[in-house]
Amino acid sequence: MKEMQAIETSQPTTVAPPAVHSRQLGAQLSGSMSFSSQMSKEDEEMSRTALSAFRAKEEEIEKKKMEIRERVQAQLGRVEEETKRLALIREELEGLADPMRKEVALVRKKIDSVNKELKPLGHTVQKKEREYKEALEAFNEKNREKVQLITKLMELVGESEKVRMKKLEELSKNIDSIH
Repeated sequence: MKEMQAIETSQPTTVAPPAVHSRQLGAQLSGSMSFSSQMSKEDEEMSRTALSAFRAKEEEIEKKKMEIRERVQAQLGRVEEETKRLALIREELEGLADPMRKEVALVRKKIDSVNKELKPLGHTVQKKEREYKEALEAFNEKNREKVQLITKLMELVGESEKVRMKKLEELSKNIDSIH
């Protein structure tokens, strides 16, 4: 037992992989057994039990490592699937945005084009409105002048009729006085 403790304490402090560690321990134990012929069967049995317990623990650790490795691989597979699914969703979203942008850009270009056409038409409308107002004003002025002239004509005709009627009455009195 003391030799086993000596072997365990004489191991290097660096941690070797479990399989390597168990081989080293086995080699040390078998080497130390050949040096010690005085080791009793009980000590030998304890060494074997310790060695088999150690190997069992190593196997259990390896088994758990494999289980964890498999679970990690399964998780990575799911993550990859989700990543692909998200990439597809992103592509669909970008695909939806592109046609709308193109349509919006096309409509904006048409609006700009119509605005360019409207500008000179607006100037033409303003010019024509000014011309219309000027023509309407000239028309109204001439119409007022015509009304004044008609009024003057009516006055003159009315006066002329009065004067002629007066002359006719005078002539009629002259004729009556001759008779």
